Amino acid sequence: MSRYAILSDIHGNLFALKEVVNDFVDIDYIILLGDLIDYGMQSNEVIKFIHDNLTSKIICNLWGNHEKAILTEDYNHFSSKRGVESAQYTNSRLSDFSKFYLDNECTHEGIYQMPLDGKRVLAVHGSLNDYYWKSIFPDNLNGEYADYDIVLSGHSHYPHVFQKFYEVDNPDMRNKKSVLFINPGSVGQPRNHNPNAQYAVLDTETMAVELKSVKYPKNEAMGLYDGSFDDFYRKRLERGI
Repeated sequence: MSRYAILSDIHGNLFALKEVVNDFVDIDYIILLGDLIDYGMQSNEVIKFIHDNLTSKIICNLWGNHEKAILTEDYNHFSSKRGVESAQYTNSRLSDFSKFYLDNECTHEGIYQMPLDGKRVLAVHGSLNDYYWKSIFPDNLNGEYADYDIVLSGHSHYPHVFQKFYEVDNPDMRNKKSVLFINPGSVGQPRNHNPNAQYAVLDTETMAVELKSVKYPKNEAMGLYDGSFDDFYRKRLERGI
């Protein structure tokens, strides 16, 4: 049995990522649920840090909607002009190494199925209804997940842990199938009114889940913005909105 660090939506914030990694205790493996890049000013630095320091423990590394949009140069799904401008700016600044890493070390489909210590696990950036652009929420799952034991998702920037019990034909389990849903929140661009860097830890021996929140030097991250695109993405770091 093992301990898994689950990270999502780092969004080019190396300051936040470093503090999350410094917070790790007895982590055996790392799962990355997408959106390593964009919004923040350190997309290249985030990728290099992951490559140099975390590669040996990564067992899942998904494309999120930002990797999908930027690597394919398809910006049609963003809901705002400022989102398009940020993505285009990030694309203009991505190094050849970063583009090679995202193209060759990440799962392009935004979804990955894997066994973890006897559990059938689905990792998806968004949801089964849309791997990239629609999130799982406790009151709207955006998909049918009865085939899995654990569902890991990101994209919303809102952390959650909850169970859903599906009706099945299994008298030994009282005709119930438990599915555990985990969203670790966002490392680099939280939106749950908590501006600290957030991630999750799953222990498959006890099936305990910790939603972690870590302080990082937000002012230093905010100080890197240079007005190249909408200031919204800088200001939201202060309050986690």
